Amino acid sequence: MTVHLAGPGLALREVEAGDTTDILAIYGDPEATRHLSFEPRTPEQVQAIVDRSIASATEDPRTEYGLAVTRIGDPRLIGYARLATEPQQAATIGFALHPTEWGKGFGTETVHLLCALGFRTLGLHRIWAARSPLNEASARTLLRAGMTEDGRIRDHVFVHGAWRDSITYSVLEHEWAPIEGVGDGTAPETGAT
Repeated sequence: MTVHLAGPGLALREVEAGDTTDILAIYGDPEATRHLSFEPRTPEQVQAIVDRSIASATEDPRTEYGLAVTRIGDPRLIGYARLATEPQQAATIGFALHPTEWGKGFGTETVHLLCALGFRTLGLHRIWAARSPLNEASARTLLRAGMTEDGRIRDHVFVHGAWRDSITYSVLEHEWAPIEGVGDGTAPETGAT
């Protein structure tokens, strides 16, 4: 299944070999990764992410979706989003946007697109995400997207030389209310094949 899912302002598409530089501009940036669960990535590490994303698109069954976030009408990658399925009709999601795209509502739309993929296309029951306790912008984004704060995982990740907690959020299929034009067929170029 090839993913191409569009909303009012953004689209999710499969990662391509030419996306490496744009992903490195995000994952190699200390500011962009400040609250993520890893330190800035090297060019080699980003190439491995691109290679894994491309390879996962051909797996059957597919359990990982590493996707490019783009503006409608512009194929250039401005963010990287990931959905990884788990047993019991569940998945975890995560995303990172280039810092020049912060504060524009793109995070909320990205979460909605990932939920559309998970609930409408994959038939999942539960989607969850985790954030750094210091990342208040992510908290607002996840809540605006309809997720509910579940709790704290203590010492969840080891990053920047120390253990860090994560705050978790989730949304169930019957709770999710998509924003107009996200994965409902009203936006252009919507679908997964």
